[in-house]
Amino acid sequence: MTKVQVFFGPIQSGIEYIRTGKLRALAVTTAARSEILPDVPVLSDFVPGYEASAWLGLGAPRNTPADIVERLNRETNASLMSPEMKARFRDLGDTAFTSQPAEFGKLLASETEKWGKVIRAANIKAE
Repeated sequence: MTKVQVFFGPIQSGIEYIRTGKLRALAVTTAARSEILPDVPVLSDFVPGYEASAWLGLGAPRNTPADIVERLNRETNASLMSPEMKARFRDLGDTAFTSQPAEFGKLLASETEKWGKVIRAANIKAE
């Protein structure tokens, strides 16, 4: 009997196993191929429409003045795109990306709608 180990999780959790050959990545669940694992296909190549990814964002309280939001966005984006930060993210098996506040708002709305449907369909309740 062949043993099969299935690993579901962010690339960060298994990147060292993948890099050392202890784990073979079959697909990533993001919409596009990973910069860290460019030869690994996306799951949507096999399951059309499938996409799931984890992300982190920076928020500010409602009514924060626009000039402060813009500066926070500009400085955060500059930091994330610095060679040092890009290398650190790559070492951790992750990719940094930047956006503008309006784009981030659209992402939040889209993710809320997508995962809300999953929660309702699965009848998931908070404990």
